[in-house]
Amino acid sequence: MESLPKLAFVARRQPRLRDLPGHRLRLPACLSAMARSLSAALAIILPIAAPQAAAQEQPAAPTEETVASLAAGRVVIAVVKGAILVATVENPIEADTHPPTPVAIGSGRLGVILGAVRWSSPSSRQEIARLDEDLPHLRSRAITQAPHLTTEPVGTEATDLESVGQGLLDRLNEVAQNLHDKVDLPANEPLTELILAGYQPDYGPEVWHLAYAMKQREEQPGYFTTRVLLPSYLQFWPPEKGQPRTLIEFAYPPENVPTTLLELLRQKDPRLQKLIASDPKMAEVAGRFLAGESNKALASDATQFLRAALDAMAPPNTRETMAIITEENGFSWILPPPPETPLPGLRPARPNDAPSLLHPSQ
Repeated sequence: MESLPKLAFVARRQPRLRDLPGHRLRLPACLSAMARSLSAALAIILPIAAPQAAAQEQPAAPTEETVASLAAGRVVIAVVKGAILVATVENPIEADTHPPTPVAIGSGRLGVILGAVRWSSPSSRQEIARLDEDLPHLRSRAITQAPHLTTEPVGTEATDLESVGQGLLDRLNEVAQNLHDKVDLPANEPLTELILAGYQPDYGPEVWHLAYAMKQREEQPGYFTTRVLLPSYLQFWPPEKGQPRTLIEFAYPPENVPTTLLELLRQKDPRLQKLIASDPKMAEVAGRFLAGESNKALASDATQFLRAALDAMAPPNTRETMAIITEENGFSWILPPPPETPLPGLRPARPNDAPSLLHPSQ
């Protein structure tokens, strides 16, 4: 039988501490350290399950390949006066790379998935999962131990955060339950990452990072069961008292991670210096970011600055997105994602008329 091609994907490195103010761990299991990612090649083949007795009497059943397409690039978040800005720039590491894309979750929160985002089977021409499109609809009633947004009693918004995190966990386990070959990921390497940003009533803006690890158990020689573990929750905004309030940035994959926008400002990068010199408002926004006062920058000025800065930094022909959340009006697009080209012959996992990233459900 012709051998099946294998997919290799690489998990991203955690953000550098010097670029991210006020980060803190909120789960007891995470208090020892942040997960430090290393690059890893992952080949995934999904065997079609058959009863063990029949497997002993019959030739081995054929296998069905599962391919994971990646959301790769950088995510830049600015909490400014009255708004949260979330901008993304694609890193086209593969032919079918997806740009990291903000997804509305209700009216006051958005999520961005990094890494493996589309799971499909080329042999059956079936899309198995599209995690970014699934995200607005993922909720779980089975809430387990998870971080609280404040030290005050947890309200409905805190429960919603936990529900989204658990809902994505449930979806990941649906995909992972058929992984029966050994998957070699380094210790503490997350399988999936989710960035959440939004407003908590009577508390203010927040930014969270969720990391999902995977665990396998060898039930028989060469046959493994796979499950995705409870996510760790890491809060990046608000920063600790006395820490700077400035840009937050994440990147995927870990190889050749681009210098963060904040670090380029510190280094007086010529591309940004030209932008700053072109307009006093741009100079003011840059100064706010460098001074750790992003929350004092006007949303309109910060939007103009981020769009121009990312355009100057991005490689040619890379896709960009930008969304804004305000406490009064919720989620809206500044630069929506471009229409996607469907993979040839692939049947989508969700109906064609289902809500899309461009037109989320209300």
